[in-house]
Amino acid sequence: MTIEDVAQNLKMHWNTIKNIEKRCLQKRYKHIDLSGLERIAIDEFAIRKGHVYETVVMDIDKGRIIYVAEGRSIDCLNGFWTMLKRQGITLKAVAMDMWPAYISSVIENSPETKIVFDKFHIIKKMNEAIDNTRRSLYTMESELNKQNVFKGLRWLLLMKQHNINETGKERLQRALNMNQPLAEAYYLKEELGMLWEQSNENEANKFMDNWCEAAYSTGITHLSKFANMLKSHRSGILNWFNHPISTGPLEGINNKIKVLKRKAYGYRDMEFFNLKILNLHHSRYALL
Repeated sequence: MTIEDVAQNLKMHWNTIKNIEKRCLQKRYKHIDLSGLERIAIDEFAIRKGHVYETVVMDIDKGRIIYVAEGRSIDCLNGFWTMLKRQGITLKAVAMDMWPAYISSVIENSPETKIVFDKFHIIKKMNEAIDNTRRSLYTMESELNKQNVFKGLRWLLLMKQHNINETGKERLQRALNMNQPLAEAYYLKEELGMLWEQSNENEANKFMDNWCEAAYSTGITHLSKFANMLKSHRSGILNWFNHPISTGPLEGINNKIKVLKRKAYGYRDMEFFNLKILNLHHSRYALL
């Protein structure tokens, strides 16, 4: 039921109902109990066009949003660290992407917390390297027939093999047979997923070194840059073996936030919007 529905049923003004709900939420989330908090995920979502973001923090174990703040700078998490200090909470691990501001904020405010870089974000970066490689090879290719083979190949290169039908597999193999650099990049992309299948952190460390050397040996610029990125974020990637967490649960919440924003046609009152986000896990039928 929406705020508009309640207002019509009670014959009250929309703002009156909204303000009643807002006061209720303010009281509910004036103090958020963080007892038992050990593992969190940090992510951002766009609130409108023009690179305007908000940062959200999730309690992974309880599946609830515990902090919302405007922006995604290093300072946007200051309020969260203050909450932790007041309640004497020490985190064990935090899942995030490789956004530098979040990394710096965790290191500065909670250096004992293990940072775990989201593996799906890393795979996404690898897919970007593959796509950039495809574009470069297409531009360099002088034969029209080979260029035509490359057209529309993007999704076949990025999909998992088991999701490609037989026609697609034949087309993909034909393209790989025609271009060795593309084939090398593609098979390295497929092998990367095995990093998280290693039996322990030491084995994963060896696997990463071997994979990076193979990437360098191809001479493909985009793969070399990606390998450099892996090495520079090595500890956060390997921390997954002791803390197997990701931002996946938070991605699901972000989808709910998008629905909340769309149904409400945008919020002018950002405090109210943030309170609604904190309440997403609590209410099945949230007023909009």
